Amino acid sequence: GKINVTTDMLSKEKLGFPWKTSDPFLFCAYHEDYYPKGTDNFGPPSSSLRGRHIGSDFDIKDGWRMYHGDTVPGFPSHPHRGFETVTVVQRGLVDHADSLGQSGRYGEGDIQWMTAGKGVQHAEMFPLVFKDKENTLELFQIWLNLPKANKMVPAAYKMLWNEDVPRLKVSDGVEVQVVAGQYANEPKMPPSPPPDSWANDPANKVAIWVATLQPGAKWTIPKEVAGLSRSLYFYRGTTLNLSGSVLPGDHVAKLQSDTPVTVENTGKGTAQCLFLQGKPIKEPVAQHGPFVMNTQAEIQQAFRDYQATQFGGWPWDRADPIHGPSPERFAKHANGADEKKQYVTVPVYN
Repeated sequence: GKINVTTDMLSKEKLGFPWKTSDPFLFCAYHEDYYPKGTDNFGPPSSSLRGRHIGSDFDIKDGWRMYHGDTVPGFPSHPHRGFETVTVVQRGLVDHADSLGQSGRYGEGDIQWMTAGKGVQHAEMFPLVFKDKENTLELFQIWLNLPKANKMVPAAYKMLWNEDVPRLKVSDGVEVQVVAGQYANEPKMPPSPPPDSWANDPANKVAIWVATLQPGAKWTIPKEVAGLSRSLYFYRGTTLNLSGSVLPGDHVAKLQSDTPVTVENTGKGTAQCLFLQGKPIKEPVAQHGPFVMNTQAEIQQAFRDYQATQFGGWPWDRADPIHGPSPERFAKHANGADEKKQYVTVPVYN
């Protein structure tokens, strides 16, 4: 739908892949893939793989991509160091496996928050679990930086299950999924991030919210302290109007953090936005692929460490572990803790 926004818009730009973000965030990848019915190997029919660049398939064909997967779409084992991944799944299921021997299946409103810290290998696969219906996947993967003091902490992995994540009705026709941060003075809070996260300190004002506005609805984004990075990613809908200037769909607006923002959906359809906010870390960023440090020397050290230790090795019998045919959600942790959740679907907004 169309949206009118009243605020000081600092800048706007079109969304690419991945989405550009501001410190303390590194980037955000938005995945929307309309996968077909699954087969016995949890992938699409082999006939649909013809003409694709298997191993690195990032072009949408027939409404979906294989990414780095060969039979199952997704991202087989790869290393990370020096930052965090926050994977916010709106629709579909994701299979997790890592070098600590941890595993899980999550989706439909769940969030996985992983602190890579000093080093971890993980795989994130998108199994086509259902043979009798399409396996639509929609998610955001947000890379959140770690400050120098926490870049070499032990790796950590935490599930924020859909059932525990607030979905606030903040005004008529407006729902906000609160993944991180406190919404205004609302007492309902999401589960805390892992302990070494930049988001774990309330003073850093990290917020990750997904807002859904019905036609005609108005949403006022509460004001915060000055000096925060604050961006509104308008990914579903047609037009935003910010203080008389138009923000088309598939655009991001950078906003001033000490001003309340009034957003109005004046279009016919539902509008959806991802809101990212945080206090900048303000340290040098040296990035090479999966490693994010402060200096190039530290990046070179990360490559040497990975070659020497494989960040603990890979305990799985394949690079792309899949966790069976049941859609039930679960998480197995290195400390022996097991979490199990029923499969439930969350509302879909078109």
